[in-house]
Amino acid sequence: MLEAQINITLKKTVSDPQGQTIKHALVSLNFDKLSNVRIGKYVVINIEGNDKKKAEEDVKDMCKKLLANPIIEDYSFQIREI
Repeated sequence: MLEAQINITLKKTVSDPQGQTIKHALVSLNFDKLSNVRIGKYVVINIEGNDKKKAEEDVKDMCKKLLANPIIEDYSFQIREI
């Protein structure tokens, strides 16, 4: 069995109001050495079988078709055996 660990983040050029809100809250808690905070999504998917190349292709398709919005989000992933 394989596990896909997918990170989805807003593109650098896209404003992240949720990240800014968290940054301001952290600064108010005296974590004042922050230059930027960005929020994203982390998705874990278990895939039956051991064909890593096929799993990579499938995860790319999942990200392009549903998990990530390619206009405003970037994604990266790792696949490992479990």
